[in-house]
Amino acid sequence: MIESIAIVRLQADSPHARTVAGWTHDAWGHLHPDTPAADYRRAFYAQCGEGGVPSVFVAMHEASPVGTASLVVDDMDIRRELTPWLASVFVTPGWRGYGIASHLVRRVEAEALAHGIRHFHLYTPDQQALYRRLGWEDREVLTYRGESVTIMSRRLDVSTA
Repeated sequence: MIESIAIVRLQADSPHARTVAGWTHDAWGHLHPDTPAADYRRAFYAQCGEGGVPSVFVAMHEASPVGTASLVVDDMDIRRELTPWLASVFVTPGWRGYGIASHLVRRVEAEALAHGIRHFHLYTPDQQALYRRLGWEDREVLTYRGESVTIMSRRLDVSTA
């Protein structure tokens, strides 16, 4: 199944950008209750960079997006000293369990490495096991915006991505 998935860079003017922005808002918008959906979308589109930080990637099956992941400067306003971040890893429910999230994470790692980034971070409330399998290490457990999360870090080298 994974062989039918292509990971591509998402551009802000892509016909899929609004859909993917909607996924991220639906999944994590509750962490930003004072941000209107339109502002959230604009911020998402601004992350659709040309390369390096920021970048958004989308997993495509034929002409349909089925997942996403991003490389962003800042994903946690209480840990601004940590940068950059793997963020917004999301796979639509019907496509979970096929390794797409891992494929997306590896693509973001390759992007980071290609742009000289050797160390970056993520936070997750519930996917620690996935990231540990991919070589990420726990850094800190804390409460962020009312949710218990683990900050994890990854150190990359040329053989990693």
